[in-house]
Amino acid sequence: MKTVAVDFNPATREVATGTEIFTREVGVRLRDVAPEIRWLFFASRARAGLGVDVMVVPLARMWSQVRLPIALLQAHADLLLVPGHAIPFGWPGKALNVVHDLAFERHPEAYSLAERSYLRLTTRWAALRCPLLIVPSESTRQDLVDLYHVRPERVRVVPLGGGEQVERAVAPAKRLAELGLTGPFVLQVGRIEARKNQAAALAAVERMESVNLAVAGPERDARLTARLRASSRCRILGVVDGPTLELLYRRARAVVVPSLYEGFGLPVLEAMARGQVVVAARKSSLPEVGGDAVLYVDDPNDPTQLAAALEAAVGDRKVRLRLTKAARQRATGFTWDRCATGVADVVRELLA
Repeated sequence: MKTVAVDFNPATREVATGTEIFTREVGVRLRDVAPEIRWLFFASRARAGLGVDVMVVPLARMWSQVRLPIALLQAHADLLLVPGHAIPFGWPGKALNVVHDLAFERHPEAYSLAERSYLRLTTRWAALRCPLLIVPSESTRQDLVDLYHVRPERVRVVPLGGGEQVERAVAPAKRLAELGLTGPFVLQVGRIEARKNQAAALAAVERMESVNLAVAGPERDARLTARLRASSRCRILGVVDGPTLELLYRRARAVVVPSLYEGFGLPVLEAMARGQVVVAARKSSLPEVGGDAVLYVDDPNDPTQLAAALEAAVGDRKVRLRLTKAARQRATGFTWDRCATGVADVVRELLA
C-alpha cells in the first residue's frame, strides 16, 4: 500500500477562505475515494471537528519548510500532496502541488513585497519540482503556461466543489438586524482587497434605490475598508460563521462578484447552489464557473454597467426566475466528491 502525506495545515486556520475550504473538504473525502492509499494528514496545530485524524507536529514558524520535511521522512511517504501551501525545499521525494491562482502576478499591488517574493519563489519551485500540478480552472492553467512557461500537459484541471444541494444550518432572521441589515441588500463575499473590487460594487449600489451593499469577509486592505465603511449604503460584516453566511446568501436580493481576477470564484458557486441571482465580471475563471447561469459585466470597473446588471438581477422577475433555475442546475456539476475524486486520480497517476 502506497503512503501519501497531506499538508493539512490550511484546514486548521481560524479564518477559512478558498484554500482552507478546499483543503478541508478534499481532505475528509480522500480515504473514501481512494481507500487503496494510506493517507497521512499533518498540521502544525490541532483543531476540533476536522473529520480526519491529524498528526500534529508543532513549530511556531517555518513549519512547512523545517518541521514538515522531518515528519515526512519519518513517515516514509511515497508522495507529498500540498493542497494549499508550499512544497518544502528539504523534501527529496515526489510531490504534488495545487496552485489555486497567480493573483500575486496578475495583481502584485495587492501584496506586500515579502508576500510577493515568497509566493513567486514557492510557486516557481513547485512548477520546477512537481511532475504534475493541479489547478482549479482553465484560466489558472493558462496563467501557469503564460507566466511560468509550464507545459500544458503537466497541468490537471480539477474544479472545486460546493454546489451540492444539502441541508445547512441557518442563523435566525433577527441576526440580519444585529448586523445592521434592516432592508434589501446585495451581498459580496470575500476578502476586502482591490482585486475583489468592492469599491466598484459600492459605486454601483449607490446608483440604485433602496438597496445596500453587505460585504462579508476578512479585512485585508485598510484603506479600502475605511472607504467602504464611510458610506451609509455599505455594511462591513467581517468574518461571519457558517449559519450567518447561509442566512446572508438566502436573504440577499442578489450576489455580486465584480472581481478583477479569480483562480476559481467560490462565492459564485456557493450563491448558485442556493439559487441566487449572481452578477459577476466576465474575467479570468468566473465564466467557467457561472456558465450561462450568471449575469456578466464586461467592465466591472464601470459602475453604470454594474448597476444596470444589478437592477436586472434585483428587479426583473423573468431574469430572476430564469437564473435561479439555471444556477441550481449548473451548481450540481461542482461537488466536493467529484473534486476529491479528481485529486485522487492525479495522485494515482503520479504513484503509478
